[in-house]
Amino acid sequence: MVGGGRMGAGIAQVFAVAGAMVCLVERDPATAAAARDRVAMGLHRAAEKGRLTELADAVLERLRLVDDVSGLSPDTDLVVEAVPEEAPLKVRVLAAAERAVGEQTVLASNTSSLSITGLADGLRRPERFLGMHFFNPVPASKLVELVTSSLTGDAAREAARSWVAGLGKSDVVVRDSPGFATSRLGVLLGLEAMRMLEEGVADAAAIDRAMELGYRHPMGPLRSTDLVGLDVRLAIAEHLHHELGDRFAPPRLLRDKVARGELGRKAGQGFFTWEAS
Repeated sequence: MVGGGRMGAGIAQVFAVAGAMVCLVERDPATAAAARDRVAMGLHRAAEKGRLTELADAVLERLRLVDDVSGLSPDTDLVVEAVPEEAPLKVRVLAAAERAVGEQTVLASNTSSLSITGLADGLRRPERFLGMHFFNPVPASKLVELVTSSLTGDAAREAARSWVAGLGKSDVVVRDSPGFATSRLGVLLGLEAMRMLEEGVADAAAIDRAMELGYRHPMGPLRSTDLVGLDVRLAIAEHLHHELGDRFAPPRLLRDKVARGELGRKAGQGFFTWEAS
């Protein structure tokens, strides 16, 4: 697991719970310790809710921390990258990871919108690469979106499907295209909800409740944006705006909130106010 932020820590947690030995890569000892704390907190919360079949500390023993991808074992079966949504950074990380592991290793990116074909540019074995898009919060989410490019081999796709099943989750396989299936639909709904809020159609709670009760969405589009991060959603919207046109143009409200640092749950304020967790 390369990257131990909220998503990376969640992915590391679910693999460790499933019995895998997990190596988590972070850039320095301080961020590595913070990543370990995120995994430990997630495990203890799962234990409190009765969702673990063994002690949280026993699961945590399957987690190893390193500060560079060169510390990955050549015997690694799968590398999942979950660094920030910056294509040049992801390309560098994936290429470095490929150099550290064996030819049998499958590489995957947790990107929610960047081109899988583009991210494969720096790889020697693009047939072993695909997107594995997990959802936040990873332990509770049931879906992993698998994104294949024209270069992705059948063996890598089927291995990824097997891993998803082993996590107790379900997959959908989609072709590499801007926003894939989930981000494209989810972002479009979220942007329209923001425009409705700008226009005074209803307040944030009412807009979300309409989708939760009227359409059985487990979470409304504005609360979901807070959970993902307004900065993350803005970056995805800008990418889709460039690739697909004006229907993905970010509303002024979103830009203003990001400029003020109102980034959602991680900042304590977004479209809603959040208590520290």
